[in-house]
Formats: sequence, C-alpha cells, structure tokens
Amino acid sequence: MVASRLPTMLAFVTSALLLGSLQAFGFDNTRNDNDDSIDAFPIAFLNVFFGAGGLPSIDLANTCNVNDNTVFAGTQLPDCSFLASAIETCQSKGKIVTISLGGATGAAGFTSDAQASSFADTIWNLFLGGSSSTRPFGGAVLDGVDLDIEGGSTEYFNTFVNELRSHMNGASKKYFITGAPQCPFPDAYLGSVINAVGFDALYVQFYNNYCGLNNFANSNDWNFATWDNWAKTTSPNKNVKIYIGAPASSTAAGSGYVAISSLAGIIQQTKAQYSSFGGVMFWDASQAYANGRFDAAVKSALQGGASAPAPPPTTVTTTAPTSKTTPVAPPTTSATPPTSGSCAGVNAWVSNVAYNGGDEAVYGGHLWTAKWWSYGDTPGGAAGDWQDDGVCTNIALKAGEFVTVHYESKSVPTSVPKGV
Repeated sequence: MVASRLPTMLAFVTSALLLGSLQAFGFDNTRNDNDDSIDAFPIAFLNVFFGAGGLPSIDLANTCNVNDNTVFAGTQLPDCSFLASAIETCQSKGKIVTISLGGATGAAGFTSDAQASSFADTIWNLFLGGSSSTRPFGGAVLDGVDLDIEGGSTEYFNTFVNELRSHMNGASKKYFITGAPQCPFPDAYLGSVINAVGFDALYVQFYNNYCGLNNFANSNDWNFATWDNWAKTTSPNKNVKIYIGAPASSTAAGSGYVAISSLAGIIQQTKAQYSSFGGVMFWDASQAYANGRFDAAVKSALQGGASAPAPPPTTVTTTAPTSKTTPVAPPTTSATPPTSGSCAGVNAWVSNVAYNGGDEAVYGGHLWTAKWWSYGDTPGGAAGDWQDDGVCTNIALKAGEFVTVHYESKSVPTSVPKGV
C-alpha cells in the first residue's frame, strides 16, 4: 500500500463540537475552519451497523440524532445534511473529516464475509465517493473511515476493510482508513484486522487502562514501544503511523489525563525515540477548547524544535527517526539577565520551560514576548509563538560571564568582554 501522509493533530468530534452550545470547534463556526491547531476530525459515531431498513444509524449527540432530527423514511438514519456545507468548508482548508464507526456503546459486527462486504458498499455510498438518496451529510464526501470498535463481534472486519479499500483505490480522491484501539496489546476487538490489512494510522487510546498516559513513567505499563514494534514488524503497511490518544481534560476520560506540562514532554520524547509516531489524537475537541485551548498547547508541543531526553530503552528495539532539525542544546552555564536597557531583568529563553502568553525571554540578542502558551518553540521559529520586540541594548556583563548565542539548530557559547 502506498504510504499516506497523515496530519499531526486530530480530535474526535461530537455534540458541542458540531452545533452544541459550545461553538468553539463547531462545523457551523468559521473558527474551526481557520484554526490551525487541529488537522483532522473523525465524526463520532456511527453506532448502529444494521438498523431499520437495513441501514446504519448515527448519533452525534445533541448535534444530530434520531430523536431531534428527521430520519430517512423507513430507517433510523438521521438526515444531517445541514452540516454538508460546513464540512466542505472545513475540507477546503485542508482538514480531513472522516466518519468513526463504533464507540464505547456501538453495536458492531458481522455474521459473514458477504455481510461485511455489503456493509462496506453501504458506507461507501452513504458517506464517501458513492451515491445514495439517503446520504446523512448530503453531497459532502468524507475523507475516510475510522474504526473505533469496542464491543460486538471481531470477525470479518478484514473483509469489510478490503472491500472499502477496493472502492478507495479506484477513486481520484485520497481516502484514509484508521483505527482507534485501546492501548493494551493486542487490542481485543481490532487486533486481528490490523494484522490482516493495511491501515493508514492507529489512534491508540492511552487512557482508561493501565497503559495510560498517567503511567508514562512506568516502563512496565507505558507501551508505545510495543505499538511501534508492531508497526515495523507486523503491520501490512510498514508506513502506518501511531498516534498518542489523550483525554482533552480531566473529565474526558475515567483515567489517563495528564496536564500539558507533562504531555509536552511525553510528546517530544516519543517523537524523538519512535519513527512510527504520527502525532496526537484527543477526545474530544470541545473539551480541549474549554480546557484552556488544550488543543493549541498540544500543537505547540508537536511543533517544538527541541526534544526532551529519550526515556531509558525498553526490551523492544526500535530505530529512532532522523530529526529534520538538530535539537537546540541546553546552555552549559546559567545565562545572566541583562542589567539595563530593553532587556533588563529578562531571563534567557530555555527550551525545556513552558511559557505563558505575555512572558518575556531573551534570545539571540533580541527581546521576545510569548503570544500564547509555548513549550520548546524557538523564538523566531516556524511555529510563530513569539513576538520579536527588537534588539537588546546596553547589555552589561561581569568579567568572565558568557552570553549564549542561539541559532536554528545549534547553540554556540560566545565569550563577551565586560562592557559590551
């Protein structure tokens, strides 16, 4: 299978995310379209495979459901076509929108290869590149399918994926097939299908289990290395990407939530150590926005130029990826704040310190102000986290002190004579 380029940041979309009272990431809201924090949205969930009239049903909570919206005649499939134009606008901004099948309460499964194959045809016609008079999102053509199977049967999913892929391979549009397994390996419901057919990405749910993000420091529990090893040795698609699935707030999951100050370090360590790392998935976007723009903070950590030290090696041997830029080395001496001029009293920027919006730092002889929360993003770097307030003036140093001059990919200690 041809390697697919997937985004680095995605969030599941439900209720408030679409049209609820919290409109921060709603498809009816232009903020979502113009916000660069999130790259993909799996719409959750298609929770019934075979309902009335032989068609599936979707439950988007208070956004669109069988109780509050019109259903197609003879079915329990709600008509959510009012979302079509907003979905298309989102896609026009380069964002990926998929339909997520299953969920924690989803009734999923097949009784035969024939049924699985037929269901793939149904999904193609209802949500993707096919045609039907009962398309829930009208003319909007979604970008793929996500399997979040947490109950029901485990059989015949390989047939479903293969049939779906056969439709996708003949299309001019690029489609994605992804999965969202639980972190215990192998996953009880997706373990067989991900071994049998190629997926573009797995959004591993590192929460609500012993292997959650809250146990990152315990190498016996945290098992990203196991998933990385699976990606390299077992997956039919050796280019599959593994995402860290994280709760977007302390109320988003029963366990596994970690504050951004901890998650940023986990992201950088995982990114540095495992070449299969693809980014971060979180549940869900509405809670991320309400949690102090957790989404923006995570994206900032993903784009950070500096990487935290890798954790001790586990029993699984992996190959670390080649970094596009050399991490900025920490200074070997403590930088002394300038004592006068525009930079008086301001400390030098440090790569492993989290900065809040409005915080100041000295970098490369300039004064910088953080525009928002930032971790590891170099002032003047591509992430755009910092505002350049100009060259520092009248910097006075004591004899024997040093200024560390930072560059894009290295740090050069430079001796500066007193009075410069």
